[in-house]
Amino acid sequence: MGKQEVNKHTCEMALSEQSSVEAALKDFQAAFFAMSRLPSFPWTFVEKELRSSGSSELISEVLKQTCLHPLCRKFPPSVRYRRLFLTELIRRLEAADCEPLDELYNALAEVVGAEETTECYKSYLLPAGGAVSLLENIALISEGTTGLVTWEAALYLAEWALENQQVFTGRTVLELGSGVGLTGIAICRSCSLKRFVFSDCHSRVLQKLRDNVRLNGLSEQTSRSVGVEELDWTAATEEELRKVGADVIIAADVVYDPEIAGSLVKLLSTILRCSSAEVFPQVLICSTIRNPETYGGFKQQLENEGISHEVIPGPVSHVFPYNRQSAIELLKLHR
Repeated sequence: MGKQEVNKHTCEMALSEQSSVEAALKDFQAAFFAMSRLPSFPWTFVEKELRSSGSSELISEVLKQTCLHPLCRKFPPSVRYRRLFLTELIRRLEAADCEPLDELYNALAEVVGAEETTECYKSYLLPAGGAVSLLENIALISEGTTGLVTWEAALYLAEWALENQQVFTGRTVLELGSGVGLTGIAICRSCSLKRFVFSDCHSRVLQKLRDNVRLNGLSEQTSRSVGVEELDWTAATEEELRKVGADVIIAADVVYDPEIAGSLVKLLSTILRCSSAEVFPQVLICSTIRNPETYGGFKQQLENEGISHEVIPGPVSHVFPYNRQSAIELLKLHR
């Protein structure tokens, strides 16, 4: 191999290594801000780099992209989560016998004495840049509702929407059971909509939803293209639904209880019945199948109401970090 070929090969290896480091840093950042489980982080890559370099430079870069990043200052993950994350970074660094990092210990000292809260921020990084930042409850169930946290099907539906933006272009979209707002905000930030209407019925969820909509620069007061409405599935009238005039109806993780599923089917039947032939809406329901009996009952109730369904293939790109072992299904409904 000639000198020129050796130099070329060396450059290619250096570029490949740099690319791997950049990819790992992106994975760390996305997982950290979404408060993913610590075992899901690319620790194997970190250990390999620490052993081969003997330097703490990579840990320093990880710290800059996570706890020391401006997004963390503005919308920090929970105190406990940051403490566990920093403790794990220190453990990995010490296990590799690398020199200590003052900024790492300083960051840990900052959170050790911080007060725990019942709420925290989760941020989901968007492919085109920026992030959807949400104030969520730490507990999965609180104040009598599951609507104060983001669930897997909402992330799945948001990924599908990012890959199929043409479905929402120029459309009025109604989201049922918006929860804390991840799916809708991601669509609003990425698609050229005519209007987007978030909806829910629980008072505390509605307040959190409005806060998150404003948090992401989608204020109802400054834009007629975004609305947050209280919508009780058992009491919604045809007049209310016609007033929204939705071309697309979406919902995520709303089929988890037989009684709630029954109310949803009746609402969907009303929506489809009162839609004109010219404005027949697309209806997309995304569900995590936790209880096959409940989900099968939902499908049967749809058939009983004369509503057909087809399964839509899921998103190709993995944009957000979440548990992909869960069985998630996206349905398109029609008469």
